[in-house]
Amino acid sequence: MNQPIAHRKGVRSCTQHPLRSYISYSNLSPKFQAFVTSLDKIRIPNSVYEALTVSKWHKAILEEYSALEKNGTWVISELPPGKKTMGCKWIFSVKQKADGSVDRYKAHLVAKGYTQSYEIDYQETFAPVAKLNTVRVLLSIAANLNWPLFQLDVKNAFLNGDLIESMEI
Repeated sequence: MNQPIAHRKGVRSCTQHPLRSYISYSNLSPKFQAFVTSLDKIRIPNSVYEALTVSKWHKAILEEYSALEKNGTWVISELPPGKKTMGCKWIFSVKQKADGSVDRYKAHLVAKGYTQSYEIDYQETFAPVAKLNTVRVLLSIAANLNWPLFQLDVKNAFLNGDLIESMEI
């Protein structure tokens, strides 16, 4: 018996409404043009070894590491027999001001949580994130009552909780 053969529909194109007809750098304000064109000027390192060769990234790594130690994020201890550690990875980003100039270089050390298995390494997860509707209500109240609003960037915010699960091999 012959099986049906899938045919490719072809490449889609939107020639009726090309983006270039609606979006262009000339429609942007000079400040925003400067911001957009500066986005790709800074090389983001692909590894911690690459980052350590550039003084600005090296400084960002030391700041993150110092903050992690100051906050008591970890305690060095013996690994139980037959257990393995969860790895970590450095993530690098650049915070920019509205005019496109560099505000600061950021380095984050993050755990590779994706290596864990449900019901083996953990039982549940929880992410304390505000729902968008809640944020909208708060902004609406603040606007209607003329409350001042401030934006904050919290450096090194950590949840403090005891981890009772252990990593299996």
